[in-house]
Amino acid sequence: MLTAARFREQFLSVLQEFDAGIVLNNPLYNTLALAFIAVVAFAFHLGGRLFLHSVLTHWITKTQTNWDNALREHGFFNRLIHLVPALVVFLITPILLTDDSLLYAVVMKAALLYLMLIALVSTSALLNTVEDWYNTTEFAQKATITGFVQVIKLLLAILFILLSVSLIVDRSPLLLLSGLTAIAAVLLLIFRDTILGFVSGIQITANRLFKNGDWIQIDKFNVDGEIIELGLTNVKVRNWDNTISTLPTYNLTNESIKNWRGMQESGGRRIKRAINIDIHSVKLYDNESLKKVAKIRFIAAYIESKIQELQRYHKNNSIDENDLLNRRALTNIGTFRAYLEAYLTKHPKINQEMTLMVRQLPPSELGIPLEVYCFCSDKAWVNYEKVQADIFDHIMAMLPLFELRAYQRDSHLSALTQIAHQNS
Repeated sequence: MLTAARFREQFLSVLQEFDAGIVLNNPLYNTLALAFIAVVAFAFHLGGRLFLHSVLTHWITKTQTNWDNALREHGFFNRLIHLVPALVVFLITPILLTDDSLLYAVVMKAALLYLMLIALVSTSALLNTVEDWYNTTEFAQKATITGFVQVIKLLLAILFILLSVSLIVDRSPLLLLSGLTAIAAVLLLIFRDTILGFVSGIQITANRLFKNGDWIQIDKFNVDGEIIELGLTNVKVRNWDNTISTLPTYNLTNESIKNWRGMQESGGRRIKRAINIDIHSVKLYDNESLKKVAKIRFIAAYIESKIQELQRYHKNNSIDENDLLNRRALTNIGTFRAYLEAYLTKHPKINQEMTLMVRQLPPSELGIPLEVYCFCSDKAWVNYEKVQADIFDHIMAMLPLFELRAYQRDSHLSALTQIAHQNS
């Protein structure tokens, strides 16, 4: 069996055939030995890459599973191949160099550092693959693991730095950890956003506050769009104007944020809009006007029931229907409100199982606000706006049939001026 010492002697004898002055551990020997190690490591690296691109890649494309394709896309195998030259250096160095030389210590530490670095980046690629696989499952719609993956990467990076420093200074990692307490305050300042983001990520995941795809609105930061990436320290939001907003993750737990997920998961999207009615157009109906609106669809049964109710009231209270001062009559705004409710109950795009009403808001100098409150069953933004616009197109077009006018400041003033001229 060829031992390390025997191989070193044979290697030295080969070198001495070219230069008899070469002796063990002199600068020329160390340089040639280091060059030999580098050449062998490079040769193994080329062999590994050749194996990767010819054999392993062909095998991956032939398999029916997707996880190996994902590993290749994230460069896991490319990074793993770098372990081969590092292992070659780590194994050959004790053979060609004696452990009492300075170069031996330097090369061995460099090989160990390289091995740890390759292990770190390979693990990072593996975690990226796991995250991508998780995002394809139904659980990703309930909770994202991006923050936890980033935390694991951060802890591995800290561990790598700690082990690297301990290897370089030749001290125990536990000793270095005990010294970290002296700079804890500095570390807290450096990793402030990371720590806050990690805590916020736990709260967000545990309480299912936000997830990728949620539509959020933050007025303070002028953010209005969908979350496209919920990370450990930052969250990216694609606004509706296709701009990208980036803000710290901890802002999601300490700012006032509107999450539209509830609307998206519910049965409808709310329509809450009012039209101002000119107060001067509100009046009581006479018989002729009432007969005309009774022919309008959806409202005939309502008017008939109200007429019977008023007749019973007049009869029970001995009131002559021609008595304009004491009799009760239907108003055009009340009848119009009843018509709108009936119209909305028949609308195919309005969810009838959710709140539906047409109500008056307190009058102001701009007239009487008549508000429509209902829920559109089509929640897509463009379709929702079309349904809402169609409803209010119909409302404004029907106002004259009920002898009502929408309040508009300039038209209202011109109408009053015209009335004043007619009276004069």
